[in-house]
Amino acid sequence: MTATDTAKEMALVAAHGAADKLASNIVLIDVSDRLAITDMFVVASGSNDRQVQAIVDSVEEQLRVAGHKPARREGERNGRWVLLDYLDVVVHVQHLEERAFYALERLWRDCPTFPYAEGEDGPSLSIADLNAGKQAAIAATTVDHDGGSDPVQQRG
Repeated sequence: MTATDTAKEMALVAAHGAADKLASNIVLIDVSDRLAITDMFVVASGSNDRQVQAIVDSVEEQLRVAGHKPARREGERNGRWVLLDYLDVVVHVQHLEERAFYALERLWRDCPTFPYAEGEDGPSLSIADLNAGKQAAIAATTVDHDGGSDPVQQRG
């Protein structure tokens, strides 16, 4: 299974919203092969509680304009780790300390991961990049076992 184009578009919109509020270390993770409940995670960090909330507000606004409402929100009261569940995409906005402690990228290290950055030329990722990256990740984890034609996936 692979993430839908709609999920990829939503993840890019969420990443752009996070970047608008200067979120750090924005990463998109394609979890569609491992989870049946969602296709993509977007993980972003803020340096303090106020920035975490600003990032959440920006992500929600960008996705609302794109026609999407969250099915669930969690963690807003503490402002340390806010989760926005859009069903196809789950956005995690974490304080830097929570990000380091929980290390979601490490937990999902066997899934294709795509760093996101805003540059002078605009966003660093597109849907084409996500599609190409997924295929490259699949190719990198597939090995030819004992010279036969039966591919097996390596586990890290």
